[in-house]
Amino acid sequence: MLRSHGKPYFPRPELQNQILDYPEEAIRFYASEEAQALDRKPKILPIRQEQLKEQLGDSFRALDTPILLEWPNGDREALLFVIEEETQSSRFSIRRLIKYCLDITELYQTDRVVPVTIFTSPAPNAPVQLKLGGDRHTYLDFHYIKCALKELDATDYYQSTNIIAHMNLPLMSYPDDQKLEVFHHAIQGLITLETDPGKQAKYADWVDIYSHLDENEINEYEQRSGCRKTSLAMLK
Repeated sequence: MLRSHGKPYFPRPELQNQILDYPEEAIRFYASEEAQALDRKPKILPIRQEQLKEQLGDSFRALDTPILLEWPNGDREALLFVIEEETQSSRFSIRRLIKYCLDITELYQTDRVVPVTIFTSPAPNAPVQLKLGGDRHTYLDFHYIKCALKELDATDYYQSTNIIAHMNLPLMSYPDDQKLEVFHHAIQGLITLETDPGKQAKYADWVDIYSHLDENEINEYEQRSGCRKTSLAMLK
């Protein structure tokens, strides 16, 4: 039997696991406007999360999930993706994100960086741009890619071939009466796009947790067609 979950659960560490297990799919989903960089088949490398201290007594600043794209043939300069996750949009600081980007580009001696922030709660008021300047000139103009999952329509991703999109369906927007349908598409997408049983079980648990099915919904789902019961079997 599936588990029901009554308490909210914030998915920050699990999002990091998703990105580390499926970095290419994560870039294509969370930063689609920069995904063309993947077409030349770069090497995708998760990199250190703790940035170097300026002095020994300083505390570390830890990035969530920085990813480095490298082209072994040297035809393109390396590209950094700074992917941050925010479970509460009120805690987001665009100035902090700027500091992260400046620090990591200094560490890796590059100006090529793509900042991305994933919001798992509604974030209509999260600033997407910061301009600093005086009366005559703007001296700093910074923006980032914003992916607010709750602002995405789950039905738009039912037919997606991206496993990250399917796993995150329960975190998107949908009417309450579509909860079981969203759950079904998330599980079916996982089964179809991931063949490794261990990862299927790992992320089926993710879908289960964030779908927040109550006992009545669980029973209703278990009574559906044989195809859907097959989907359910991995969660028992």
